[in-house]
Amino acid sequence: MHRQPSPGSGLQRARSFLILATGLYRASHLTGGLLAVAEHERSRPGAWTVLGAAVVCSVLVHGRALRDGALDERLVWLDVLVSGCLLPFAAVGWSSAGATPTQAAWVLLLGGSAGATAAVAGSGRRALGAVLLLAAVHLCWHQLVHSGPAVLAGDLNALASSAVLARVFWWYLRRQGRLLDAATRRALAAEAERARYAERLDHHRALHDTVLATLTVIAAGGVDANTAPVRERCARDAAYLRRLIQRGTEPGGRPEIGAALEQVVRSVEELGLTVTAQYRALPELPGEVAAALAAASGEALTNVLRHAGTRRAHLTATGTADGIRITVADQGTGFDPARTHPGFGLRRSVHARLREAGGRAAVDSAPGEGTCVELRWPA
Repeated sequence: MHRQPSPGSGLQRARSFLILATGLYRASHLTGGLLAVAEHERSRPGAWTVLGAAVVCSVLVHGRALRDGALDERLVWLDVLVSGCLLPFAAVGWSSAGATPTQAAWVLLLGGSAGATAAVAGSGRRALGAVLLLAAVHLCWHQLVHSGPAVLAGDLNALASSAVLARVFWWYLRRQGRLLDAATRRALAAEAERARYAERLDHHRALHDTVLATLTVIAAGGVDANTAPVRERCARDAAYLRRLIQRGTEPGGRPEIGAALEQVVRSVEELGLTVTAQYRALPELPGEVAAALAAASGEALTNVLRHAGTRRAHLTATGTADGIRITVADQGTGFDPARTHPGFGLRRSVHARLREAGGRAAVDSAPGEGTCVELRWPA
């Protein structure tokens, strides 16, 4: 097998199935060998040595493949040479004097499972080479023990059929796995396009309700553009446009956390708080985590309005190596955390909410030096 596909892909599932199938095929041959040795060669150490060598090769090939998710072609060829080429002649040489050569014929079955595994593991030419090598060994073995033409033909037919069926199954499953992966990619692309369309609609509605509404009223002469309330609203609309442009230039998609934080910022701005927000490399987060972070950020911004004695705040959200870091800072009155008991909102809406989502919150403040609330996920 060549380049390793991504875990969980259709192609990887196809490979895992073939690894399991060829492993079970080999296990059936080892079981037959165990029964044959126990019945005919129980007292011969050589027969048990042959069986033990076959078991070791099988564990090396199929055990490692089950662990790694792929067959190691070098180990597969080792199995072809040892189990398929050497052990059949060793079994005949170590048979007891009274035993017939056919009583050691169970070892030839290992060639069938070795050929099937090689057909799955290698390219077409290498798989064909392995099968031809095994066929030549079987032909020599039958000539050595003077088998009849029917026995030889049946053995070679079983060897070739095992390899051909394994190759056909691998071709079919690989094809279906690739089709499944392609369908999954198309579905993900369509879902991403639907998300982008929904976000565009949300932006259009927000622009209609904020910037466009403000400009329309001013253009119609319905309000005095020089009044403080109108200037404050224009400032909020301008800040919203800047954040919208910033989010539009972010590489990749627009994660849910960005939309959730933007909604929180717009909500507190409607209450009169001016927020300078910056978003950097926001990651994709689980929905419940994004909701918890947005709610905690909203509570931190609301606390600025209630307690900081200022109408300005800064919110920064930055993607980290394993999650996200959000800070809400102000230059207000501040407080002494050691002497101030946290209120219900800070305990429940910030600290408790972040703990439940697997994150943590930290508050840094001092009298006269403002307050900084840091939210991290994961903790």
